[in-house]
Amino acid sequence: MKKMVWIYNNSSRILEAIIHLFPEEEAQLCMISSEAVLMERITNEGGDALVLDAFRRPKDDADQLEFIRRLREISKLPIIIVSEPVREEIKIRALEAGGDDYVTTDRSPLELVARIKAQVARYNALMTSECNERRYCVKELVINDKARKVTVAGREVGLTPIEYKILRMLAGNRGRILSAEEIYSEIWQEPPIGAANTIPVHIRHIREKIEENPKKPQLLKAVWGIGYKIG
Repeated sequence: MKKMVWIYNNSSRILEAIIHLFPEEEAQLCMISSEAVLMERITNEGGDALVLDAFRRPKDDADQLEFIRRLREISKLPIIIVSEPVREEIKIRALEAGGDDYVTTDRSPLELVARIKAQVARYNALMTSECNERRYCVKELVINDKARKVTVAGREVGLTPIEYKILRMLAGNRGRILSAEEIYSEIWQEPPIGAANTIPVHIRHIREKIEENPKKPQLLKAVWGIGYKIG
């Protein structure tokens, strides 16, 4: 599955230096220049890593460190900080604030890419280790199949038995697009007569319970003309 890497503040032109080193099918690099927008998108969309281009002006050091702390409060995703060569004290304070790695611009773009990939691999291994075969994790959504419990960002969600089965089926097939007919046949164990009308209603009800904004779903998505998927 394609990874999402956020690039915040591109003043060092680091995006241009590394974008060609990520095959299109391997990772999507998205540049954001607004702190508020970055916080919102990470909260709503998750991601796999953040490259934070920071510490350009010494007078802004305290603000940058506070920004890293706030990012760490809302997300576990790896934070790789990039800056011009700075005092060792700044690197240490940035890592203590919540950064996972620190790379200076005198290093090669290949090294930065290698560090990003290493952090993404560790993060995905961590996320996988937190789940087992009876537990499905998709961003802030957690399905504990043993307890038949669903939570979103720690908040328990009440689903009907049919809604639960549909959500679990989609989560268990993460990355796949399932048609309404496939879902209907699996859940009801009968020919999918009326699936095109029945399944969308259940999907809408599930979204109303698990999505922050059901009209702009980030967890349970429709692929026009094909079906539905998780993530």
